Amino acid sequence: MLARVDLRSGPGVAPDLGLVLARPGDGADGAGEPGTAGPLATVRAIIADVRERGDDALRDYTARFDGCTIDTIAVPAESVDAAGSLVPQGFLDAVAFAAGNIRAYHETQLESPAAHGHDAEPYRRNGVTVRELIHPLDRVGLYVPGGRAVYPSTVLMTAIPARVAGVEQIALCVPPDRAGLVPAAVLVAARAAGVSEIYRVGGAQAVAAMAYGTPSIAAVDAIFGPGNVYVALAKREVAGRVKIESNAGPSELVVIADGSVPADWVAVDLMAQAEHGPDGAAVLVTWSETVADAVDAALERRTAASGRRSDIEATMRSFGRVVLVDGPDEAVAVANHVAPEHLQLMCADAERLVPLVRHAGAVFVGPYSPVPVGDYVAGVNHVLPTNRSARFASALRVSDFQKHVHVVSLDEAGLAGLARHVEAFAAVEGLETHGLTVSVRTRTVPGTESTTNGESAAPAVPAPVERSA
Repeated sequence: MLARVDLRSGPGVAPDLGLVLARPGDGADGAGEPGTAGPLATVRAIIADVRERGDDALRDYTARFDGCTIDTIAVPAESVDAAGSLVPQGFLDAVAFAAGNIRAYHETQLESPAAHGHDAEPYRRNGVTVRELIHPLDRVGLYVPGGRAVYPSTVLMTAIPARVAGVEQIALCVPPDRAGLVPAAVLVAARAAGVSEIYRVGGAQAVAAMAYGTPSIAAVDAIFGPGNVYVALAKREVAGRVKIESNAGPSELVVIADGSVPADWVAVDLMAQAEHGPDGAAVLVTWSETVADAVDAALERRTAASGRRSDIEATMRSFGRVVLVDGPDEAVAVANHVAPEHLQLMCADAERLVPLVRHAGAVFVGPYSPVPVGDYVAGVNHVLPTNRSARFASALRVSDFQKHVHVVSLDEAGLAGLARHVEAFAAVEGLETHGLTVSVRTRTVPGTESTTNGESAAPAVPAPVERSA
């Protein structure tokens, strides 16, 4: 099932990883992602229509894409209240366990007193006092995918860090099923995570509604959460209007494995990410042909019996690979090039390889650390960068839901001590009034003395100061 790529040493020029491991269609259109030219045109049309027609457009697209007719966009409160009785008690227990771990881990990201809502210790140097205010965003929008699967875990992963950050208004958009309903499991997770509002609308139209607002959905300040190519492109289109987190698209996994781990374990782990559906990536990197053959055989056998066979096979067709390399260090080099959403180190001495990893959304170390533990209950966030954006982006964290405001204050002596430096910059940049803002405060200029009744006369503009070139 996995297309084989051999990067082991041999005669001739070393292979170009960018060519050998390129995904189909990389760079073929102007959108920067494989095969996005058509979807991009569709997304732009949807966004324009939602901006023009608001809720009417949302209803039309919901009927077209989700196959259901809805009158109200918001999920009724009674549906949320009843959701707990529609799911197993074991799931309710799992939500409580996961939410506790996720909240506890994200609270560790409140690194300073200011992040907890208290004043941080001011920074003072050369007469300048600088403080930093950290404020939560006022209103955020969360997107949780639907259709192929149900994702209550994504509700917890996006809403809990927002609440930890102090966000008061959290709007959640979820595609409805053909009956116009949002899955009960999603509603249970939304209540546990403290979501304020829930809307039964998905796709690019949901992103447009959250970015620009409609009569039912008030505009937000930021949008978070993964989705398909249409959702990812829509988020890119509205970036700047609202804050957008790193590109979280179809699921990706690179597994570095040797013969120390059963081939069946590796195959199941690859399948677990592949079952999210097409456009993802499932890559095995190994220095053993025996391992490559055994994993491929296990994949064939298990996929044939899987209830999500079509999704797994679609992922394998789009980017299922087994890469043969010379050894563990070369394997990590391949992983760094791919910059995957998830990286599993399933080999002897896996800990030694961790410092070599530079580009990955999250790393899972050892045979007993499968990715779904992180997806659900470990506490870390599963909203991770994809499409090689792990080269510059990180997992969703509390600071993504906050903004930092610098507060600067000087007294008279402090300004006098650095005024000449401000004037020097202003002179070089040709912005004379920038320099004037300090000179009027630090120099005695004719016309600025106090009058006999204690009021100051209007200051005269000082003569230009001669400066050497």
